[in-house]
Amino acid sequence: MSVATKGNAVKVHYTGRLTDGTVFDSSSNREPLGFVLGDGNMIKGFDAAVNGMAIGEMKSVTIPSLEAYGEKREDMMIDIPMDQVPADIKPEIGMELSLQNQAGQPVPVKVVHVDEEKIVLDANHPLAGEDLIFDITLVEIG
Repeated sequence: MSVATKGNAVKVHYTGRLTDGTVFDSSSNREPLGFVLGDGNMIKGFDAAVNGMAIGEMKSVTIPSLEAYGEKREDMMIDIPMDQVPADIKPEIGMELSLQNQAGQPVPVKVVHVDEEKIVLDANHPLAGEDLIFDITLVEIG
């Protein structure tokens, strides 16, 4: 029986949950997710979970935050003085905005603090610091 190994193009169906049971993503009701095993485009723990699976095999795996999106990092918290916030933006906690990095690429951020002097933006991945649970079914090895 053929199993998925590094370099294989694979397709999986999956449901991702937080440890409290909240579903944050799923391929249900859409095409399976396709990727090349071991090419670095998937989080480390997901890639490792699919490696060695056979077509039709299902598994549930808990991926610690360090093998997912990492821990929340303080250096990803950005203080912006209020006088540097564009006049057309009225920041509120929870608001999602986009900044540009040095290469001009968009970086999604979330407003986590607002006062008279500054706003604080969180540029961490929304799932940083979270252990993730995935139910995975391998549907194809290409």
